[in-house]
Parts: sequence; structure tokens; C-alpha cells
Amino acid sequence: MDRFQAMQVFVRVVDSSSFSKAADTLDMPRASVTTVIQNLEALLGVRLLHRTTRRLNLTPEGAAYYERCVRILADVEETESSLAYGSRPPHGKLRVDMPGSIGRLLLLPALTDFRNRYPDIDLMIGLGDKPVDLIQEGVDCVIRVGSLEDSSLVARRVGAFRTVTCATPAYFAKFGEPLSVADLEQHVAINYFHSRTGRTRGFEFTVDGKPVEVKMTGMVALNDADAYLTCGLEGLGMIQLASFMVLPHLRSGRLKEVLAQWRPTPIPISAVYPHNRHLSPKVRVFVDWVAEVFEGCPLLSGREDAEKSCMPTVSPDASDRHGVAEVAGEVATVL
Repeated sequence: MDRFQAMQVFVRVVDSSSFSKAADTLDMPRASVTTVIQNLEALLGVRLLHRTTRRLNLTPEGAAYYERCVRILADVEETESSLAYGSRPPHGKLRVDMPGSIGRLLLLPALTDFRNRYPDIDLMIGLGDKPVDLIQEGVDCVIRVGSLEDSSLVARRVGAFRTVTCATPAYFAKFGEPLSVADLEQHVAINYFHSRTGRTRGFEFTVDGKPVEVKMTGMVALNDADAYLTCGLEGLGMIQLASFMVLPHLRSGRLKEVLAQWRPTPIPISAVYPHNRHLSPKVRVFVDWVAEVFEGCPLLSGREDAEKSCMPTVSPDASDRHGVAEVAGEVATVL
């Protein structure tokens, strides 16, 4: 029996709270994971897990063994990484997750550079706006927007962006342009709701130096940024979205910004990973690369004047796809 592998399997089962999920993230058959845990319990002479049809619970002995396994595995990985990093480039499978808009517009267009630098890293990239449980899903690193709520995670800020309040010219022709935040009472919003909580997010502004959230009526709410933008382009209401997503449409004239003087403070973008895992070389170089890409794009600086310097003007008859491609190209040519 490979006791080191057994520790790895046991820790993954506990982290994912599931034999099946652990098997998936370890690329092992579920039956093999079950056998490893059974053999480990037989070797130690104690029950590590209480199993029911719905959940797994650690026994007191299992909890103590888990904490020691985590430390041992982290020490081994740190020792191996410190010796191998100088002589061998980072390698292995790296699972990352990020919002679809950030991936499609900012990071994927620059991905060739990462592949050229680190050809031995096999990337698995998840795209979506839904929250990801790094521990249970076996994800090494995620790119997240906003403040970090989970204290079990470590975040490194890699950028920031400003949000823009806008709508189509046809919408403003029908409802008029709001001249103040108070005028929003007479307007219709396309609302955005959080996948995890179901809570609808209000529009945010900075008034007299203080943050203000405004709830607006709306006929549709979505939890996907691309769909949210699409509804805005269809004139279904006002939207408030990241500048790097709406800029090409502002340039083309399909959208028009309002209330710019009350824009909210920049929203941080962070690379996040579990604190109880050693930051392996492959995670470190990926986070460094993301920070480098974001640093090279003015739209990710959070500056007020970033939009003016990031893109050339697009003619009113230019296609939206052309405008989006220019945003992606701006990032891709930085490196």
C-alpha cells in the first residue's frame, strides 16, 4: 500500500465531502478510492470517516489524522518544489476558474503567451459567473471579482475595473436621460442576481464620497454577464457593467453612458487560492502571468481616464464583434 498516495486520497475525500468527487478530481475510479480508504483504516486500526447515504463525517481520530496529513503533504510538496523549481520548469495539471467575460475578452486572447512560456503546464479552464468551491471541486486557483468573503482563502489583487451605467439611445429617447441618481426612480433596469444567494444586485454609485445602492424596477433579471449585456443592447433597460465589456459598444454608439460623475469606486479583481495549500510553482507563475496581463491593460487599472487610452475610436457602423476583438487584441499584444 502506498501510504503517501493514501494520504492524498484521504485528504481529497475529506475536502470534497464525496468519494465520487474525489475520484473525479484525482482521475481515479470510485471503487479504487473506496478501497484506498478502507485499506488505510485497516492499516491504522481506526475508523476515519462515518459514511451515510447523504454525507461524510470525520471521526475524532479522522479529524486529527486529516490535519496531520495536510501538513505532511504541504511540507513534501514545498520541499520538492523548492528543489525542482530551479532546475525544471513548472509542470502538471492546473485547474483554474474565472468569470466568462474576463476569460473570453482578456485572458484567452493572451493565452498563447502563457503556453509559450510554460509548455509543461496542462491548463483546465472553467468559465462562468457561478461561485466555485475550490476545495470540494479540486480547483487550484480562481479569478474573482469583488471583495473576498471566505476567510479560508488567500487573495492576491491583480487588477481593478470601473463600472459604467448605460443604455441604448433608443431607450433614452423613450424615457429620457437621468441627470442625477434620484432620477433613476423613473427608469427601468435590467437586473443582475447572484447565483449563490439569488439576491438582486442594485446599481451602485458614489454620492458625496459615500457608496449608494439604488434598487430599480425591471422586467428581467439575469445571472450571466454576457446575457446581461445582450439584453442591454436590445434596449430592455439600463445596465451597469464593467467598462472593458461595454467600451466597444460605447465607441460604436450602440450604448450611451450616463451619470459618469457618480461612478462607484473601482471593483477589485483577485487571484484566489486555498491558504492550507502550498502555493506550487504552477499556481505562482499563472497568478504572476495574470497580474502581468492585467497590468498591461488600462481598462484593468481602475483609472477614470482608462477608457480613452485603451481603444481607438470605432466608427458608428463598425460591427460589435470588431469592437470586442479590439479589446481582446489590446490585451493580447501587450506581452
